[in-house]
Amino acid sequence: KCRTGPLDIVFVIDSSRSVRPFEFETMRRFMMDIIGSLDVGPNATRVGVIQYSSQVQNIFSLKTFFTRADMEKAINSIVPLAQGTMTGLAIQYAMNVAFTTQEGARPLHKKIPRIAIIVTDGRPQDRVTEVATQARNAGIEIYAVGIQRADMNSLRAMASPPLEEHVFLVESFELIQQFGKQFQDKLCGVDMCMEQEHGCQHSCVSTPSSFYCECNPGYRLNVDGKTCSLIDACADGRHGCQHQCVSARGSYSCRCRTGYYLNQDKRTCSVIDYCSFGNHSCQHECVSIPHGHYCRCRSGFTLQPDGRSCRATDLCNGVDHGCEFKCVSTEGSYRCVCPEGQQLQADGKTCSKCGAGHIDLVMVIDGSKSVRPQNFELVKQFVNRIVDLLEVSPHGTRVGLVQYSSRVRTEFPLNKYHSADEIKKAVMEVEYMEKGTMTGLALKHMVEHSFSELEGARPLSHNIPRIGLVFTDGRSQDDISEWARRAKESGIVMFAVGVGKAVEEELRAIASEPVEQHFSYSADFTTMTHLVENFKLNICPEEGKGEMEIRSPCECEALVQFQTNTVGILQSLTEKNILW
Repeated sequence: KCRTGPLDIVFVIDSSRSVRPFEFETMRRFMMDIIGSLDVGPNATRVGVIQYSSQVQNIFSLKTFFTRADMEKAINSIVPLAQGTMTGLAIQYAMNVAFTTQEGARPLHKKIPRIAIIVTDGRPQDRVTEVATQARNAGIEIYAVGIQRADMNSLRAMASPPLEEHVFLVESFELIQQFGKQFQDKLCGVDMCMEQEHGCQHSCVSTPSSFYCECNPGYRLNVDGKTCSLIDACADGRHGCQHQCVSARGSYSCRCRTGYYLNQDKRTCSVIDYCSFGNHSCQHECVSIPHGHYCRCRSGFTLQPDGRSCRATDLCNGVDHGCEFKCVSTEGSYRCVCPEGQQLQADGKTCSKCGAGHIDLVMVIDGSKSVRPQNFELVKQFVNRIVDLLEVSPHGTRVGLVQYSSRVRTEFPLNKYHSADEIKKAVMEVEYMEKGTMTGLALKHMVEHSFSELEGARPLSHNIPRIGLVFTDGRSQDDISEWARRAKESGIVMFAVGVGKAVEEELRAIASEPVEQHFSYSADFTTMTHLVENFKLNICPEEGKGEMEIRSPCECEALVQFQTNTVGILQSLTEKNILW
């Protein structure tokens, strides 16, 4: 057996029509004799076979078989192509396909010899010199074996130097088997690791005409090709350790930081549950952290100085309880209560009202650039808190929203949405317009469009109050007097709310009589609490429970309650803004 080290060998066999069947059989025997002398296997010598005539056919690649029995079975099943002799095409295929890593060739940096054994009986019908040169330059060592009628010049053009060791001419197919024994000696050669001082630190691997050094597992070969260095398995970053990687002679292990333990996957880490030890003494809850634990109280309780016990807190004073009338603290919680004669609603916070106070309400909000985005969000929140107080429905209260700057845009008309949730969602999706302050144009739009029956306002004959609320923070860039007057003349009760640089004269011109009850002003958005005082007014119509019903006596009280609730909303928004 040939024991000089692993090889990657590809037989390139001529099966043109000039090779008669019995002659092809001797070529089969030649290949099997050579294979029989090799130590074949995935980590030893690998063998591939291709045949050619006018085309190239892959019989099996370097990665297909790793036993001699499988290789011999495949060789015996070859059916000759019996056409032309395109030797150059076959060399091209060997270089571009057969000797690629995809087909089983070992990478060049492993220095495993790549050997092509070309066996032919005739003159090539294509050019071989250039492609053979390319193959040799690609690291393929070519042996050219000519039989009987082969052209010596073509064999010399294909073979690797020195030619006397790589070119063979056999007089007849009958002699090729005898030649095979001689060729084995050429292919195997001597053990170069034994013939000279190789200098390999770990191990030497002999090849037909040279040798190369290999390192033990866990080491890599240095650039000098002889010495070895320990592989840092953590360095390439592919270890997958969640916390720390510890390198150990070609391998690695994962380690967790203090306070964590390694999971069964040997890569990820989990926090050590110090609370599970059962010695924390926490009255309510124990919370584990990487270096120990701490105690935590349930909602409505405060942790005491001992760090373990808990005491109930007055949540009515410590949280935004949202109770409409009154908050009553209980142990670890709170509840809302309502005045005598009113019932707590399903939300647990608001109280039932005497009558719904059905109205058509259009809010006109200033979206000019002076408002600024953060303040515009406060305005939207204020709008939604107003909506929370209303019994929105097609036959109850309807709400529309208009935004203006240098132009006017209906965000949604009175007949667009039929529930408070729909309206609130639409309000939060309103986009800030910026630019100028055309308040007069906005009033005109409100009168001509927003309170039209086309956009959902009920007919005046139904006695449904029409209320317009204008929110602005600066001087209008157009005249407001005419359309403020027309709005009030058309039966719309007008409220004017000014902030910052809003002009009092304009606010008064917008507001309905009595003016003092229909306009409010604040220096900035963060101090709007006092605005609500002037927002308390009587807007009860003579009729208005519904489209076909007479107003109930308590409906007026309900509308007054609407005004009072608005006071609470503005105050709540102001308190939140101060916290922010």
